[in-house]
Amino acid sequence: MPTIRIILHGKAAGDARVRTAVHTLRKDGRDVEVRVTWEPGDAARLTAEAVGDAGAGKIDCIIAGGGDGTINEVFGAAYTSGLPAACSLGVLPLGTANDFAHATGVPVKDLTAALQLAASAKPRWIDVGLLNGKLFINLVSGGFGSRVTVETDPVLKRRLGGLAYVLTGISRFAELSANRGSFRAEGFSWEGRFVALAIGNGRQAGGGVPLCPDALLDDGFLDLVILPELDHAARLDAFSRLLKEGAGGIRAEVVTARSSWIEYEAEGDLNVNLDGEPSLAKRFRVECRRRVLPVRLGESGLLSSA
Repeated sequence: MPTIRIILHGKAAGDARVRTAVHTLRKDGRDVEVRVTWEPGDAARLTAEAVGDAGAGKIDCIIAGGGDGTINEVFGAAYTSGLPAACSLGVLPLGTANDFAHATGVPVKDLTAALQLAASAKPRWIDVGLLNGKLFINLVSGGFGSRVTVETDPVLKRRLGGLAYVLTGISRFAELSANRGSFRAEGFSWEGRFVALAIGNGRQAGGGVPLCPDALLDDGFLDLVILPELDHAARLDAFSRLLKEGAGGIRAEVVTARSSWIEYEAEGDLNVNLDGEPSLAKRFRVECRRRVLPVRLGESGLLSSA
């Protein structure tokens, strides 16, 4: 029987729950190997090695053990290394927010169940997004939300999980400023000042806030949501509803589009966040690659019935 290989974030190496999950699968007769990251770049390197072993028929599942950033790195390396169709990907959720795992029906609070799911579920082929060629699995955010992600204290995240993003957003609200930019997509264009944007392959970020509530992981499209600049009173109300209900709670205020590609351009830098990885950009092009990665996931409204 081919082997399962877990690419495990180094911070989780001593987690007793991980050891229990691995031991349980081994008792069930599965061959499970663990590779632990030590420094930046390790996850991509270890994944590339695993893809090579999968090509030789030695591995049938590569599992990302970590948070959304680890999933991004492992899945991205699998994609660029040419993951064989006979090998699937899985998720062992060990991050702060675990937005991708939550949204795709992976048991976040039961690591043994999560690992069993990754080992046995039927693979589903999902889309990926590329922003200026850099892969993302879940969601791109820009503007205020991206700043909040960057500025949230790691200690606070460890203690409070996704709630830490909410508290940081509230504390930084007085500093909220708008960006100006132009957007283009299939049959769509918009230009103006905006507070925040989201481009979703998945639906939620920031510890469970559904920024792109109608997105699907396998439809060949990305969902764009823009929150235009509002006056101070309306902005506070919109921000409160966004935290409580997600983008669905402020549908009257947002501008939306669905497209296989999206372009953005501005004169000034925009804070952008790809699956938890912050950067700055004046312009970018985002493209969707349809159903290019086989992933073992739980029951989820993110996956179409087709």
